[in-house]
Amino acid sequence: MSPSILPGATVGVLGSGQLGRMFAIAARRMGYRVHTLSPDYDTPTGQVADREVQAAYDDLDAVRRFAAAVDVVTFEFENVAAAAAAAAAERAPVRPAGTVLHTTQHRRREKEFLERAGFPVTPWAAVRSAAELAAALSRIGTPAVLKTAGWGYDGKGQVKVGAATDADAAWSALALAPGEEAVVEAFVDFARELSVVAARGLDGSFAHFGVFANDHRRHVLDVTVAPAPVPEPTAGEAVEIARGILAALAVVGVLCVELFLTGDGRLLVNELAPRPHNSGHLTFDACVTSQFEQQLRAICGLPLGATALLCPAAMANLLGDLWQDGEPDWAAALAFPDVKLHLYGKAVPRPGRKMGHLTALAADPETARRQVIAARAALTGGR
Repeated sequence: MSPSILPGATVGVLGSGQLGRMFAIAARRMGYRVHTLSPDYDTPTGQVADREVQAAYDDLDAVRRFAAAVDVVTFEFENVAAAAAAAAAERAPVRPAGTVLHTTQHRRREKEFLERAGFPVTPWAAVRSAAELAAALSRIGTPAVLKTAGWGYDGKGQVKVGAATDADAAWSALALAPGEEAVVEAFVDFARELSVVAARGLDGSFAHFGVFANDHRRHVLDVTVAPAPVPEPTAGEAVEIARGILAALAVVGVLCVELFLTGDGRLLVNELAPRPHNSGHLTFDACVTSQFEQQLRAICGLPLGATALLCPAAMANLLGDLWQDGEPDWAAALAFPDVKLHLYGKAVPRPGRKMGHLTALAADPETARRQVIAARAALTGGR
């Protein structure tokens, strides 16, 4: 096994959003230096990193120079071109590897990987035209969801297709450039949306944070509760699916597996995120080792940390909509003594933009959920 990368070394992060920010906080707490590269400046990650490099991800010479100045490279979101990961790998280890990024940043490749490896997925098809979409709908049925194959997140690049006769309109609504492909998936009438955030070490060791229950609003994660209120056999199956996926992809780092739990108790893999995940933010406050420290431990070849939940917790996203009528009332939310506030340092609040989150800790998951929702409501005083 490669030697461990020890505190005092420098970690490079491709990407500069809130995930990188919380990763950098964990890394600096453990004595590492952090460099970040993205096209932007004064970013959430850059505000706490030792060095912020402003460059496009497709500026491969800039990526190579960036990687040459660090001891290991990771990424904080999957929409970094695989070519950038390959360029970085010429100068430093990249973990997870660019091959993981290549698979998970493209829905067709991700679905093909999952099917080949025998993991449960909803019926789907790759399509490149309205005619191919119509043919696919005749096989998988409606309603269905049409999604761009690449560069999609938080519900962007998705269109619901109610009937086969809507194929032309749905394809037009996706507004793909000529030659771009999409995937269409059978609509899942799920009972719950779940996620498993897990890590795999350089030595193949595996650790997970249990199963989280997620509620979305307008395709964006709204509230996460841990532990998820699901039967123990279901939770165990979800963890084993995650274990298998991380092993099959040879992940070194953190990966989130998003799942649907159907009404009849089946688990279906929805999407993979090869990085710390929004649903795992509560681990920063509620677990022995956060998902961000775990990412650092894994990519540096260190032993993985304990993932025990210190107490039940719930997380609520804070979107830019909360600023619509002025600055939120932070003191009102912090009047809840078991609620933690995390803001990401983004200067401009926009509707739908993730500006921060709240985490509530409580004796049981439902109490934590009620507390975090009440604290968020207090930010605007019910206005």
